[in-house]
Amino acid sequence: MLGACGDAFSSRDQPLESFSAEDIYKRAEFELESRNPDEAARYFGEVERLYPYSEWAKRALIMQAFAYHRDKDYESARSSAQRFLDFYPADEDAAYAQYLMALSYYDQIDDVGRDQGLTFQALQAMREVIENYPDSEYARSAILKFDLAFDHLAAKEMEIGRYYLKRKNYSAAINRFRVVVEQFQTTTHTPEALHRLVEAYLSLGLNDEARTAGAILGHNFKSTPWYQDSFALLTGQGLTPEASGTSWLRDVYRQVVKGEWL
Repeated sequence: MLGACGDAFSSRDQPLESFSAEDIYKRAEFELESRNPDEAARYFGEVERLYPYSEWAKRALIMQAFAYHRDKDYESARSSAQRFLDFYPADEDAAYAQYLMALSYYDQIDDVGRDQGLTFQALQAMREVIENYPDSEYARSAILKFDLAFDHLAAKEMEIGRYYLKRKNYSAAINRFRVVVEQFQTTTHTPEALHRLVEAYLSLGLNDEARTAGAILGHNFKSTPWYQDSFALLTGQGLTPEASGTSWLRDVYRQVVKGEWL
């Protein structure tokens, strides 16, 4: 059928307006199957332009968003998906349109070193999928990608913190690791952040803070190599991992003991 559709459009003398909405839609599908997503998006757009109030136009609009996304034209994908949501907010494909918008941000998240603005936008868009369509199949995927994007933000903080720590800018490093401990505590980076805090505080001679960070690490991640390394650092200076002093870490420790954190 798709091959026949390609033949039907072989004549360039025949104006597009002479074809039915279904014919143009099938041409768009043909292009999509032929790995020409940019052309597919164009034809899907023509269905909407020529037959704006038809059922084919509605189907073409969500498929145009999909085609743009496949072509990695993420801004256009978001635009088409948003138009679908504006025109058909109660349609059964609305959840998919919302998911495509979120995915268009998520798929632009690259290596850790790049600007994290898109990561924040991906988080917000994934949250909307989860909250607006909690029973949809897309919500489950959005939850997984939300966690991965959240972890990505924590990784960025860790990267910067390690940079400062390596250059012995301990105060700046501590600020970054503190963000991970306080704001990204459910991510995989928390154990290392606590260990780096032990390192940084010991380097500054702030033993109470170092001991408290080690205590939190031991309470939550005792079996990890990060705790073993922190324990060795502390005991090597005659210290033990124990809550001490009145720093922000002492507040975190109290939350841990009460079971209100992590």
